[in-house]
Amino acid sequence: MSDFKTKNLTVGACMMALCLLFTMVIRIPSPMGGYLNLGDCMVLLSAWLLGPLGGAVCAGVGSALADLLGYPLYAPATLTIKGCMALIAGHMLRLQKQPSCLLLFISGMIAEFCMVIGYFIFESLILGLGFGALGNILPNIIQGAVCVVAARFVMLSNPGRLLS
Repeated sequence: MSDFKTKNLTVGACMMALCLLFTMVIRIPSPMGGYLNLGDCMVLLSAWLLGPLGGAVCAGVGSALADLLGYPLYAPATLTIKGCMALIAGHMLRLQKQPSCLLLFISGMIAEFCMVIGYFIFESLILGLGFGALGNILPNIIQGAVCVVAARFVMLSNPGRLLS
């Protein structure tokens, strides 16, 4: 196995674990009974470091594992939503060797917008909350904005950032 593949597998395993940890360790209760967390910071970093497919697998699985340990009903939605977030954010940076600060910000915000919409659809239609799911939109927007800014600063502080 080449050093490049070994490095990607190692970083991928670490990113999956960090998605799990950042989702579970810092929990701020939200009005609808869930919680805000910093897991999206690791979701975005997974996408930016590993590209769209590797990032999607690590972000989706790591985040879904956190839900299995606390909110198992959300695990399938989280697997899909966080995977899609990483797919979108990673795809936007795929052709850039040195992504700009603005491109990182834009890709993160688009991915977070998909997260807000994804959880709203899941909660309103699948969980049957209807318009009651609107109560989670603002907390999800706040979580997304904080995580985009945090992930962007971490990414820009790492000179050897892109692996694929």
